[in-house]
Amino acid sequence: MSGSAPPSELAKLIAAYLDERQRENVSAHTLRNYATDLQQFHDYFTTPEGVTTAIEEIDTLALREWLGSLYDRGLQVVTTRRRLAAVRSFYRWLLREGRVPVNVGKLLRTPKIPRKLPAVQSAEETNQLIDAVAAQPFERPFPERDLAIFELLYGCGLRVSELVGLDMADIDREERWLRVRGKGRKERQTPFGGKAAAALDRYLEVRQPAAGETAVFVGSRGKRLGDRAVRKIVKFYATHVMGDSSLHPHSLRHAYATHLLGDGADLRSIQELLG
Repeated sequence: MSGSAPPSELAKLIAAYLDERQRENVSAHTLRNYATDLQQFHDYFTTPEGVTTAIEEIDTLALREWLGSLYDRGLQVVTTRRRLAAVRSFYRWLLREGRVPVNVGKLLRTPKIPRKLPAVQSAEETNQLIDAVAAQPFERPFPERDLAIFELLYGCGLRVSELVGLDMADIDREERWLRVRGKGRKERQTPFGGKAAAALDRYLEVRQPAAGETAVFVGSRGKRLGDRAVRKIVKFYATHVMGDSSLHPHSLRHAYATHLLGDGADLRSIQELLG
């Protein structure tokens, strides 16, 4: 595409494709990216002597080798995905124009963007949040219940479904053990510490269940609290105390495991505690 040598057939096709995209009024930014990406594609299939592979000879295997070269160069996944999208669009045009019998670019697998690990609150941040729940700077209707919820979610690493599924018979207040029903109805014994025990004691003194209700955590009508209600409670405090509306009950479970691991706890023991 550069120098005094006449443009290759592949270069002419790329230029024709870009001209059509320009007539379609795509943005200048998109057109510039496509031109850059297809220039790289052209250069890959051009030898140092200036010989460019004919478009008919670029099969799926050749395209996979080209894609592999992008990985070898250590490009970010988003850049690789963009270049692949440009080549696929080019091949769709080639097929429509009758320049190739099949869109071989369609057969390439799009590289996945790696999932980012969720941010974990530090132990100090988590304790600040729970201390604020305990201090109750907000006029909440059930402050004792809210604190007990936070203490068990963080202090025991419970799933929200496990928390709302607790019955009074599942609490051994003397030995400080909970009987927890996890996924697949598997039961496990989970210990709870002094702060959780104190919060539970204060809550159970004011708990007002409806007749026959066995749930530990109940709502305004005395019926079992649902997981959606717990999520709202956590979100309320996280938003007003930490300014972080993204915090949810599982964030506290994640923090529990991370902080235990950071304090030197055995990984297998943590897995057993988490169920």
